[in-house]
Amino acid sequence: MPRTRRRSSCRPCTRHHRASDVNGAFEALGDATRRSILELLINGERPAGSIVAALQERGEITQSAVSQHLRVLRDTELVLVRAQGTRRLYALDPTGLDDVRRWLERLGDPLAAFQQPLDALATEVARGRRSRREQPTGQAGRAA
Repeated sequence: MPRTRRRSSCRPCTRHHRASDVNGAFEALGDATRRSILELLINGERPAGSIVAALQERGEITQSAVSQHLRVLRDTELVLVRAQGTRRLYALDPTGLDDVRRWLERLGDPLAAFQQPLDALATEVARGRRSRREQPTGQAGRAA
């Protein structure tokens, strides 16, 4: 009888998963519905039913599809869930979001290389304005 491979039950919960967590988070963020869910949670936790209703107002989506999106967001540590009676309340997971933020910060500021030349240009523009103000009115039109 051939052996069947079991899927790993290992969930992204330990330090050795950090790199794959960020990759999984970016994969999760690649979906517009999941980004919409995160936007809905910006102001605090919401029950699953409220999330479903808000997404259904925006377009056709089933409750089971929303549940799948929420599961992906949970598995990638972008949202937390807690039970309150029969309801499930979802909230942003600061740990997962901080991992994504730290990864992005490692890229640095892509415009940083332009900061010094732009500062120098601003200084030269200010000098030009100052020298025009200081010139007597009759000489303002002459170039030096």
